[in-house]
Amino acid sequence: MSSNTRHAIVTGSSSGIGRSIVESLLAGGWRVTGLDVAQATVVHPSFTHTPANLADGADIARVAAALPGVDALVHAAGVLRVGPLGQLDHAGGELMWRLHVDAATRLADAIVPGMAQCGQGRVVFIGSRVAQGMAGRGQYAATKAALIALARSWAAEVAAQGVTVNVVSPAATATGMLNDPARQGSAPRLPPIGRLIEPAEIAALVGFLLSESAAAITGQDIAICGGSSLAR
Repeated sequence: MSSNTRHAIVTGSSSGIGRSIVESLLAGGWRVTGLDVAQATVVHPSFTHTPANLADGADIARVAAALPGVDALVHAAGVLRVGPLGQLDHAGGELMWRLHVDAATRLADAIVPGMAQCGQGRVVFIGSRVAQGMAGRGQYAATKAALIALARSWAAEVAAQGVTVNVVSPAATATGMLNDPARQGSAPRLPPIGRLIEPAEIAALVGFLLSESAAAITGQDIAICGGSSLAR
């Protein structure tokens, strides 16, 4: 596939990590369709904004049925709801499951078989270092851990057809999510490098995983954590 014809679907394209991924791919010559319930914030001749409620299975089905040939799927849409046992946000937990896990499942089910038939394709889910577990974030951690299980399972199914499925798991990242009132009382943990991860750093790693050079990397959960995973 030439750089002029590669088509990527990016969820959560209007802000944060998703927007940074969109901008990086556009700069690399990709054609990008952004799926987001929010209004478009990217203006580029190779970018198409498709309004989609990714917490609604019927809306995902509607959008997926209209998508043209897809070379890459990046699921970056996400929310964070926090709470300790005894004070769990059950509605928030359901929202996170629908947005993080169910949306990934429905999009992959609609898109990845076509990639396998074509003999090429890339899938990247944006996970989190929190998937390993963190006090007060159990529901969020569970959804991100589920993405790893899905990626490894699906990677095993389509590896022989030239499709890779990976997870990129950042530590605390400098996005608007840090200012979300829903996470009050749960401050981000600064990585050992002494600063937050930048969305552009995540976008660069995602861009590599979508490249032909990354064809041998599949089923992996790759941390971009500023040293957070190191023994201390």
